[in-house]
Amino acid sequence: MQHVQPAAPYPGSTIGVEPSRSAVSWGAVIAGAVIASAVSSMLVIGGSGLGFLSMSPWEDEGASGKTLAIGTLVWLFVTHIIAYGIAGYVAGRLRTKWTDAAVDEIYFRDTAHGFLVWALSTVVALLMLGSTMASVISGTAKAGATMVGAGAGAATAAVGQAAQGSDDKLSLDYFTDALMRPNDPATSLSPQTDARDQASRNLGRSLVKGEVSQADQDYLVKLVARESGVDEATARQRLTQVQEQAKQTAEQAEQKTREAADAARKAAAGFALWAFAAMLVGAFVASFSATIGGRARDR
Repeated sequence: MQHVQPAAPYPGSTIGVEPSRSAVSWGAVIAGAVIASAVSSMLVIGGSGLGFLSMSPWEDEGASGKTLAIGTLVWLFVTHIIAYGIAGYVAGRLRTKWTDAAVDEIYFRDTAHGFLVWALSTVVALLMLGSTMASVISGTAKAGATMVGAGAGAATAAVGQAAQGSDDKLSLDYFTDALMRPNDPATSLSPQTDARDQASRNLGRSLVKGEVSQADQDYLVKLVARESGVDEATARQRLTQVQEQAKQTAEQAEQKTREAADAARKAAAGFALWAFAAMLVGAFVASFSATIGGRARDR
């Protein structure tokens, strides 16, 4: 009986012979990655321009912060879809025509080429811009941690600063004025800068340590009594009230600092998660578009 050699499973293939060349068309992959980077940059610049147009330096005008945040996320998704859609399709059209591969294998290779386009452009973008993005994200997180860790120290600094045009209740000068205020407003006392400085230093130390030593309290009572013209009992009552007010102000400042740090942390985490989702969409779009471009190439 004559032996008949089985036909090759697909045209141009050789039974039992593995092709020596790689199935990856690196030229098409690199071209797609360059296109993805260029189109992404173009869309990011255009989106930045739209963002600046929607903003306003005047209060209660222009888009709100929430609207800008949502718009940024939407534009991020649009950028990935458009850029990687074009890049994947071009890579599929430019890749080498595989005459020794089955249909399923061609589909897999096209998908892999699209994914390589996404991966290469992402790696290059991270190498070029990743340090900046990491600095922004980590800087936000570190700022939040620093503000939370500083706690009362940051609050004390806020209380201790006396800035022009700021709320007097946020400075130690306000509390010092409350201590040194005479009973009779018509009474003219000579300014005692050294006494005021001593009182401010003592109050500031009490805010940092959370309490005033007995020696400092006795000294402040005598100082307040002398400068304000009241008896020591009234001076001690004033001192207690002012310490409580200063402590409440410091606690409120610390609470606001913690809330701001927590809000910054949540915003950074939310943006990172949405950016992750956008990257997944970009990978899918690039892979799918490459299969479409590959089919068009084979036709």
